[in-house]
Amino acid sequence: MRLAINAADLDHSRIDGTRIYILNLLKKFGLLDKKDQFLIYHRGEFNPELTFPIFGNYRIKRLKFPFWWTQTRFGWEIFREKPEVLWMPMHSLPYLRSRKTKTVVTIHDLAFKFFPDHFPRRDLCRLNWFTDYAARRADKLIAVSFSTKKDLLKIYPEIREEKIKVIYHGYDKEIFREDISDEKIRKITAKYQIPAMRYIIYVGALQPRKNLNVLVEAFENLRQNKAYQDLRLVVAGDVGWLFENFLKKVTDNPNIIVTGKFETKDLPALLKGAQVFVLPSLYEGFGLPALEAMACGVPVVAANNSSLVEIVGEAGVLFNPYSSQNLTEVLKKVLEDDNWRDKLRKKGLEKTKDFSWEKCARETLEWLKS
Repeated sequence: MRLAINAADLDHSRIDGTRIYILNLLKKFGLLDKKDQFLIYHRGEFNPELTFPIFGNYRIKRLKFPFWWTQTRFGWEIFREKPEVLWMPMHSLPYLRSRKTKTVVTIHDLAFKFFPDHFPRRDLCRLNWFTDYAARRADKLIAVSFSTKKDLLKIYPEIREEKIKVIYHGYDKEIFREDISDEKIRKITAKYQIPAMRYIIYVGALQPRKNLNVLVEAFENLRQNKAYQDLRLVVAGDVGWLFENFLKKVTDNPNIIVTGKFETKDLPALLKGAQVFVLPSLYEGFGLPALEAMACGVPVVAANNSSLVEIVGEAGVLFNPYSSQNLTEVLKKVLEDDNWRDKLRKKGLEKTKDFSWEKCARETLEWLKS
């Protein structure tokens, strides 16, 4: 069987959860399946941080084209090549394709359906157009959480439930682990100019849906107490979109460190050095940074919504994402109660046993070939 994969997202400079997802499945497919042939398409140069082993049954095809690549150059190649299966790891599907080619699309989230004002108008139109077409026309869908599956069935009631399979993300167990040395943490925190003090950390893109203003307000509430004068807030992530107002708010605050783009290999130490990890998002399709934080033995505080309820659940603390006061109270309790923080650490480590990229890759291959 020939399985075609659109891997063009691995060419991008910004690294996010969806690109980590594609990367790790390509690292596993060749180990799990040595018989079938994988046709891997992209349009430029892979990001050096997003490269994967080239197994003997991998064929890498770089197709250069200046515009609408998925619908033009890539679509034509898929129509000409006629692979048995095409996997689209993102919300799109080429219009031009052979009827002989079965299609599977991964849907990561539908945040743009519920929070349209949190997206640039141009991106919103593109997301709606391509996702609507892909969700309705693909032979099968992958949802990265039951929350995402539920949203798919709500937005597209005409879709048959058996067309959707929930397959959880995994995490890299080789780098996200609890046994990270204090020396390593000191080295990495110094690299990002984080003072040798207690800190709260957020990991992710800077964009409105991430609800960072509520996190900043809660942090500033804590800082009013003399007991937290040594506390800092680390916002680890690259800019996404509509981030300007947030940056203006925190740029001159010496107690808030915005790292900008960071190297993936540095993230485990940044997480491990934190007192607590916070994911205040209004919506997450999966919430990979929360899983990575739990794997590093860091207590997790997350918004009580979307997939975070099932991914974090009782292994962390859930709060009302519309209330900075609620978040302040939760953070205060986690920071002050060593016993509770240790219980959260243990629960988080136990929870991570349910997730792995190998499991994700195996289930994905079975769905693609079924």
